[in-house]
Amino acid sequence: MKKFTAIFIAIIMIIAFAGCANNNEPTSTQAPIQTQSQTQSGEMKTYKVGICNYVDDASLNQIVDNIKTQLESLGNANSIKFEIKYENCNADANVLNQIIANFIADEVDLMVGVATPVAMAMQTATAENKIPVVFAAVSDPVGSGIVTSLSAPGANITGTSDYLDTNAIMNLIFAQNSEAKKIGLLYDLGQDASTTAIAQAKEYLTNKGIEYIERTGTTVDEITLAAQSLVADGVDAVFTPSDNTVMKAELAIYEIFADAKIPHYAGADSFALNGAFLGYGVDYANLGVETANMIYDILANEKDISTVEVKTFDNGTATINTEIAEKLGLDFDTLSETFKPYCTKVVAIKTAESFDDIN
Repeated sequence: MKKFTAIFIAIIMIIAFAGCANNNEPTSTQAPIQTQSQTQSGEMKTYKVGICNYVDDASLNQIVDNIKTQLESLGNANSIKFEIKYENCNADANVLNQIIANFIADEVDLMVGVATPVAMAMQTATAENKIPVVFAAVSDPVGSGIVTSLSAPGANITGTSDYLDTNAIMNLIFAQNSEAKKIGLLYDLGQDASTTAIAQAKEYLTNKGIEYIERTGTTVDEITLAAQSLVADGVDAVFTPSDNTVMKAELAIYEIFADAKIPHYAGADSFALNGAFLGYGVDYANLGVETANMIYDILANEKDISTVEVKTFDNGTATINTEIAEKLGLDFDTLSETFKPYCTKVVAIKTAESFDDIN
């Protein structure tokens, strides 16, 4: 009996010891226990952002790149993830509408419309679902009917504007050539970004008693023909606002003007990058950063979009293409001094397809 009792006690002790061992060390099928702090640190708030670009051009691409980079930076600094869905509609209205429909189906938290046509389409598509929309590079937000005012946009849309100071560019034209008698206006009639700027240019030139000739187009081929016509018209200079259609065509037309010794003045530095004599306007890289900051405030800081003011910028930078200036017989240093009273700064650039090619 004593022997049996001893064996029984030994068996009980072995079982108890094994049970203790199993309680202290989880098996391979058990998940490790997480503390509350570990769980919180492992979680990351994610926002879906749908970005649609209007066309593939240097300025608008620069905006998109800087929106992405700044959102990533803000996200990393604040343990937030921005899941970005990027599309380019290439100026096709049907494609644009499908992209927006896909964003809605994907339940994005916010849409970004780069350029006026995209912003307008997004505004219409979100009238009922109230998905917030932040636009970028809308030249005339009030005139196009996107917002009622810059300070109080209302509804579910706001953004950044690349409003163009048309008179400032006109001043540059006549500072460089006070004897100019005939100015060409090259633009796309269908571009909302050009409507106000062209009207302002006409008013300026009329008040100054200067003749102007309008040539328009809706495709690269039509803009090329329009450029050739302006050369035949004998204009002394050509003005283009921040017109996306002409921007797409700039690489195809810049030599037409340069060979004819006609300076082409335009409403963005990307025009000068692609061969225009001078681009005057906002810093599009900074515009992209500020657009991203606005997106962050609305999503992460839960700022009421209807109270977020439309952001405008100083249009004081003149970008001169030094290669074209040389073809025109003009010196960059002399031009810098000539333009200095009318600009916050004058910078030089050389012809390239995109800003990435010069960085």
